[in-house]
Amino acid sequence: MTTTGTTSCDILISGGGIAGLTAAATFAANGFSVICVDPSAPVTERNAQGSDLRTTAFLQPAKALLEAAGIWTRLAPYAAPLQIMRIIDAGGAEPKPRVVREFNATEISELPFGWNLPNWLLRRELLARLGELPNATFRAGVGTKSLFTRTQEARVTLTDGTKVSCRLVLACDGRSSPMRDAAGISVKTTRYGQKALAFAVTHPKPHENVSTEIHRSGGPFTLVPLPDLEGQHSSAIVWMERSANADALAALDEAAFEAAMNERSCEVLGPMKLASRRTLWPIIAQSAARLSGERVALMAEAAHVVPPIGAQGLNMSLADLGTLLELATARPEGLGDEVMLEAYHRARHNDIGLRVAGIDALNRASMIEARPLRDMRAAGLAALYSLPQVRRMLMQMGLGVR
Repeated sequence: MTTTGTTSCDILISGGGIAGLTAAATFAANGFSVICVDPSAPVTERNAQGSDLRTTAFLQPAKALLEAAGIWTRLAPYAAPLQIMRIIDAGGAEPKPRVVREFNATEISELPFGWNLPNWLLRRELLARLGELPNATFRAGVGTKSLFTRTQEARVTLTDGTKVSCRLVLACDGRSSPMRDAAGISVKTTRYGQKALAFAVTHPKPHENVSTEIHRSGGPFTLVPLPDLEGQHSSAIVWMERSANADALAALDEAAFEAAMNERSCEVLGPMKLASRRTLWPIIAQSAARLSGERVALMAEAAHVVPPIGAQGLNMSLADLGTLLELATARPEGLGDEVMLEAYHRARHNDIGLRVAGIDALNRASMIEARPLRDMRAAGLAALYSLPQVRRMLMQMGLGVR
């Protein structure tokens, strides 16, 4: 609805990444009117310039949320199941596996741990779902500029001069969130001196739906299953390293880079070939002091950022979304009010803090350079795996069901 130059809706979502688009489709599917804006146009083709070649693993708890929003039926044909999580310690004198432990989803569930999809494809399918929802509007090339709130509403000015009146502003606008800043919410940031390389590969051995983390030094080298690519077995890789090492790897020519990645992978899937360009981004951890302000809720990277370990990032974001949706549908008349947003902060803040701290500890352990400490890491992995109750608890916590 538009009146006197102002557009109104129930929820304005700042940020059209995967989390923002998912939130837009989810709230719209539940009857709320939604406007989602993003200053950049989503890239929805694998080989287009600027496409996001990273992948996202949706863990089990996310599936029901996506199904209810009519999103999962679009994603299922492209999803690679994650049946087994394999952890390898290769921290000896040579980059060879010395401790290998596998966590099989059958120990806790009839379903896989999760399903992996390329980020560019997720954007394509999420936009298609939004196009099916008459109460959802997505505006590319438009961002949020300023925020004014009162107890009954929020007013947001967009970068094209449009003004939007809404009951709730949902900040999904990234680690440098303009809406978080406008709401005056501070953040704590940890910098690791690491970067991550993301790319896709083909390989001769089938991945058999096994996601593998290989630990040596600098950070984990993670292989995540993808559907076959042009008749060849394929995986997505996230390779975390100290920043200087990552920059040097990114600068290598293709042959030299393939030699380095095959050594680092211990060739667990055989000799791999690059199947995409390489992208590079810095690794940080970040958490907001609060998850809400007046008429504003923070979600996804506006609320928390973690290193890409254990598929926790977006799944924490979807836990945010699930909590917000539950609160909004329980009291639709209270959408965006102080009672709802305080309940949201209480429900999510402690869990986010625990997960950020846990992933921080795992990342620091994976970065270890000194051999004696790498030996301790290997011994710790072996000891944890040998205790069935501990192993089961770790798997449940990884899924966010405990």
